Amino acid sequence: MRRVLRSTSFRNATTLQQLFSFLASRSIAGTAENLKEYTIGVEALGRKSDFDPKIDPIVRVQSHRLRVKLKEYYEVEGKHDPILIQIPKGHYLPTFEAISPAQTPAGSTVSEIVASNRLLADADDGNHHQAVSPLSLERNRGAAKRWTRMQTILLPAMLAAFAVAGFWLGRLRSNSPSESTFSTVSASPSRDRKPRDSAELFWWKFLDNDISPVIGYPDAVFLLDDSNDLFRFRHGASDNRGAIVDAHLARQFASNSKLVGMAGPLYYENGYTGTGELESVAMLSGLLNRIGAKPIIKASRDITPDDLDRHNVILLGSPFQNVAVAQLLTVGDFSFRNPDERHEQWRAQIIDTHPATGNRTVYTTERDASTRILTTDYSLITITSGVTQGRHIAFLGGLDTKGTQGATMFATSVSGIEQIEKALAAPTSTNRENPTAFQALVRVKLAKGYQVLGAELVAVRPLVPSNASQIKEDNSTPSSH
Repeated sequence: MRRVLRSTSFRNATTLQQLFSFLASRSIAGTAENLKEYTIGVEALGRKSDFDPKIDPIVRVQSHRLRVKLKEYYEVEGKHDPILIQIPKGHYLPTFEAISPAQTPAGSTVSEIVASNRLLADADDGNHHQAVSPLSLERNRGAAKRWTRMQTILLPAMLAAFAVAGFWLGRLRSNSPSESTFSTVSASPSRDRKPRDSAELFWWKFLDNDISPVIGYPDAVFLLDDSNDLFRFRHGASDNRGAIVDAHLARQFASNSKLVGMAGPLYYENGYTGTGELESVAMLSGLLNRIGAKPIIKASRDITPDDLDRHNVILLGSPFQNVAVAQLLTVGDFSFRNPDERHEQWRAQIIDTHPATGNRTVYTTERDASTRILTTDYSLITITSGVTQGRHIAFLGGLDTKGTQGATMFATSVSGIEQIEKALAAPTSTNRENPTAFQALVRVKLAKGYQVLGAELVAVRPLVPSNASQIKEDNSTPSSH
């Protein structure tokens, strides 16, 4: 079970880690006779006591995702594992199957696994597999003693706590990259790892020997009142999180000055980022880990001139939400625009100044005519030169947070990179040549307004790199409030 949880397949799937730990522990401990969907939702997935499985399908949805993720794990990383863990359809309890020694790699026999874990009985003579049911596991008193009820409850909670603590520790520490960042891998990375496909090769060339690229996520500033309501703070001088907002500044720079004037005491709050950017961090970290990199993840306003000088940087989100994107994004044929900066609710646009025949000049989020649910978003992928020679900056941003997710999905996929390179007539190669500077416009299809169904390429344009080093250092630090 620990081997599965530590795998690359599960590394960034915190919810599935919690669910898998809970279900597997219950099965191993033999305490699953009365395990219900309600219990799983409350104890494993953090739903409140009024959770109703008939209304909220989270348990069924996450269980399906867990089955898919386990299948993915055993097809690649776990194909030589001596123990097979599955969750049969229609059930929530995992089954454990020991593979016969003849089917395991040398030095890792089933008998050794059985002896060390005391979870499986001796394999049947002449059989390749032995299914271990929860009842047989319950009879194993040694295992039952080790897996008490308290451990069963605490294990998923501890996993979640470690994940959250690691993330916020990276956010709260400041200044040097070694102290202010959250590392996505524990082992020392190696740039000797060779890319296995065109997507890995693309980002391998982007890194150009930088094993610690910076991924910057947006943390737009809001004003928080005593009722925990948020007001958008468009721009202007701000202070550290939790500081009291000057009433004059609040009315001057908030999007709705009338409401802000009636809100009472307000506090600066920048602790929110979009779900699309969160998913993007996970996708990028996974790919960069595979090619031997150890990305530094931090809020974009904390990116320093030293980061831009020493590292390649990947910035997530649009210039409306990410201050670093607003300051550093190279303008080519495509650019972001908001015709009404006081009202940002899906009104932003991507402008094409040189549209091809049959293409539009303005791209906006699209919504269902009757329900108003979001159905389509648009995003830009921009690769350009960095502040110093030999460094690069990538921008992955959508009009909406889910557009950012779609852009990242496209830019980390084999088919997406191959489409871009075909359009640029820039085939992949195994040398460390600099990546071609370009902008790519991507259409992102949505379901329910938040589920990214896929992304497709609309247009690609080569980009003449601007001299980003001309940015004055006294204005280049996104962290200046």
